[in-house]
Amino acid sequence: MQFRSRSEQKEFLDNSNIPPDDLCRNLDELHVINKQLGGYAASNSGLAKILSSTGSVNNVLDIGFGGGHAISELSEFAKKSKTKLFFYGVDLKPDCVSYANNKLNALENKQLICDDYRNISPRLLQKVDVIHCSLFLHHLTNDEIIDLFKFAKANRCIILANDLHRNWFAFYSIKFITAIFSKSYLVKYDAPLSVKRGFKKKELISLLKQAGFSNYSVKWCWAFRYIIIAKE
Repeated sequence: MQFRSRSEQKEFLDNSNIPPDDLCRNLDELHVINKQLGGYAASNSGLAKILSSTGSVNNVLDIGFGGGHAISELSEFAKKSKTKLFFYGVDLKPDCVSYANNKLNALENKQLICDDYRNISPRLLQKVDVIHCSLFLHHLTNDEIIDLFKFAKANRCIILANDLHRNWFAFYSIKFITAIFSKSYLVKYDAPLSVKRGFKKKELISLLKQAGFSNYSVKWCWAFRYIIIAKE
């Protein structure tokens, strides 16, 4: 298996008719994976860099938030950094929004929206300083990623994203780990496929350039993640 190009095969999670119990188990397990394999650490590291280099950040929009755990983790990191942030989240799946609302019930500095990010009102977007995506980009085609990057640029938002490095070792490692420990058929199928839908560094740089960005960084981090930061 060469991993020379991104897989175009769709994940189960991309379907709109997932049974709620199956989706919840999937979101529970993804939280553990992100906790143990650096997903949240990657976003926190990127946020720290943005906060240290940007004068004022007040509002973050998390696109494709899934279970909402990244919002919770980023909020906790901001609190420890003595930074007051408000989080907007948008996701297409009503069951994800319901799940996240339950998980984030105690978090006051958030508002969750069930919709396509492209339908968010201009009034709300004027408030947004940072657009965050965690393990969301690999669900999109290259053209859709460019559109998302252009969306951020048009609304003068900093991009903070973390996603997967397409790599044979990462593929076989997550395939082995999920085969043994996962109880979710969604995770068993989607996790290895996610790696095949992931990226090489040069591909992410190309997508940023095609969206019109010249001020960006793409940094590799453990475990097989890229942290992408882009701004005007």
